[in-house]
Amino acid sequence: MGPAHEALTKADAGKGVMLEPFVHQVAGHSCIMRFGEQAICKPLIPREHQFYKSLPPEIRKFTPQYKGVVSVRFEETEEGNLCLIAYPLHSEAGDPEANDPSVDSEPKTKMLKWSGEKQLVENENYSKDRTRQRSKEDKLVSYSREEVQQAEVLYYSQEKIKHNPWRLKCHQQLLQKLRDTTKLRNQHKFILLENLTWRYSVPCVLDLKMGTRQHGDDASEEKKANHTRKCQQSTSASIGVRLCGMQVYHPDSGQLIFMNKYHGRKLTLAGFKEALYQFFHNGRRLRHELLSPVLRRLRDMQATLEACESYRFFSSSLLINYDGDPQRARARPRPRGGEEGDEDEPSDEDEYEEEEEDEEGEFGFSSSSSSGEANSSRGAADAGGSRVDVHMIDFAHTTCRHYGEDSVLHEGQDSGFIFGLQNLIALVSRLEEHSGD
Repeated sequence: MGPAHEALTKADAGKGVMLEPFVHQVAGHSCIMRFGEQAICKPLIPREHQFYKSLPPEIRKFTPQYKGVVSVRFEETEEGNLCLIAYPLHSEAGDPEANDPSVDSEPKTKMLKWSGEKQLVENENYSKDRTRQRSKEDKLVSYSREEVQQAEVLYYSQEKIKHNPWRLKCHQQLLQKLRDTTKLRNQHKFILLENLTWRYSVPCVLDLKMGTRQHGDDASEEKKANHTRKCQQSTSASIGVRLCGMQVYHPDSGQLIFMNKYHGRKLTLAGFKEALYQFFHNGRRLRHELLSPVLRRLRDMQATLEACESYRFFSSSLLINYDGDPQRARARPRPRGGEEGDEDEPSDEDEYEEEEEDEEGEFGFSSSSSSGEANSSRGAADAGGSRVDVHMIDFAHTTCRHYGEDSVLHEGQDSGFIFGLQNLIALVSRLEEHSGD
């Protein structure tokens, strides 16, 4: 019996952790759920799971920290609301998924370690309170559902809405899908990853679809044609990158700006440049202090990928995050359990020396990833301490020669992804050059 299962048995085996919608999701098909403060989870895709488990160290530092797998059930609260509850992954006798090759049988020591009785008792009340609160929030944003379907660029006051409308669309789709499949089985595997926005009070998020090709090797002819057409009709073909989703905050006005993938597909090169400028602009000035650390991160990533043999990151994205209200962020606690500050911040490294000796981080996670690297997803910061994160995400169609079951073996580097990086570096460099104008 692993530590997760054992902790649940000692406390109350019927209680898990209630998942909440991840309010800063700006793009993607899968609904991302929030597991506590520092982790998110989403439906497990075997190929993406394989990618995270077999990551070489040189690429790992550019991806979210992998935290394991949880089993998610579709349940009804005492108030009659439907919700998703996460439990430690384990196979029971007679479980029809136990022999399913798409279901992983990882040692439970690599899964989430539960904090014990106190955490579970808190979650019982937490689930009820959060269910009521989420019902209120859904009522609050119900007026915008028709807007979301029609508008591609949305402007909101932060007082009225605190989450990206795209997440509402994804959340509804996920609940409907799980509701439809629950009659057959009510156990779904979700991959658990680091929440890259947790440290920020008002995260500004940019999702960029990278590369000149978006379909995987196993795509049908219809899907290949569809994805090829989208690339040809967007900036994917011309510069190897297109906007897939964005949210940015203007602190002076309290305004949140959202852009979705449909708007991103229509952007010309000039429109993409303007969107990039908008992302780094706070309504009063260009956040030029963010540009240098972004460029360092992008150049480091380019050099790494140029040395990677046979990898193809089809349909993967680049995620750029920073805090839209850094004044408020300074009051937030520093990270614990598997993350460090940048090397430019020696005071932060001193602060973490003692914490890294802890065996477990918050929520009972190990202070290092399953691969053994504690600082797998470090962000970049300038000399003034302004932090910005740049990561690769979404690996459902990634392939390399180490995936023995793949019928297509690619040689050399991923020229499409690198082409996008080169052009993105050029565009951000141009922003930096003119940031003083």
